[in-house]
Amino acid sequence: MHTGGARQGLLIVKKWLFQDQKCINTNYSKFYPESHSVFCKNSQVLLYNPAMIDYKFFHPTEVRYGDLDPQGHVNNAKHLTFFEQARIAYMIELGLFTKDQSFMEIGVILADVHITYHAPIYFGEHIKVGVHISKLGNKSMMWEQNIVDAKTGKVLAKGEVIMVTYDYREEKTVNIPHEWREKIKAFEGL
Repeated sequence: MHTGGARQGLLIVKKWLFQDQKCINTNYSKFYPESHSVFCKNSQVLLYNPAMIDYKFFHPTEVRYGDLDPQGHVNNAKHLTFFEQARIAYMIELGLFTKDQSFMEIGVILADVHITYHAPIYFGEHIKVGVHISKLGNKSMMWEQNIVDAKTGKVLAKGEVIMVTYDYREEKTVNIPHEWREKIKAFEGL
């Protein structure tokens, strides 16, 4: 789901008051996680969530019972599946891939992944997965991804993924198609 705009992380919360030239926002800490900064500007309290600022695309993801491990939270390996689902949705949204197209032509292959886990994810929790391509090489793309609580924006996990464009029939890497490069650059502002 494309959320539009370059300022995803900036939300207007409510009007504010002045007291000794300082913004009064004492009641916000219980509603917004530590990952947010609350500050004042132009007679409004603004909520800044740095985890969401670079992400123009989020994919809502359902936490299923089968995603859980014996400890009752999402198994760490499932984060990779959530990231993959969001990357495919991103590619479809940008027109790089269609649902009826086969990756046997020009597709992508995972070359490297790093995940940092910040908090457990539980069954029934409303989450969304952010996707952002931060760098394009000749054949590779650096994808930044995160999993956030859809209600609060709290970061639950972050990841960096290197994807390489790959011709599965020829079994070799190929340059990123020009059309893909132009669409990604336009969308991401690269």
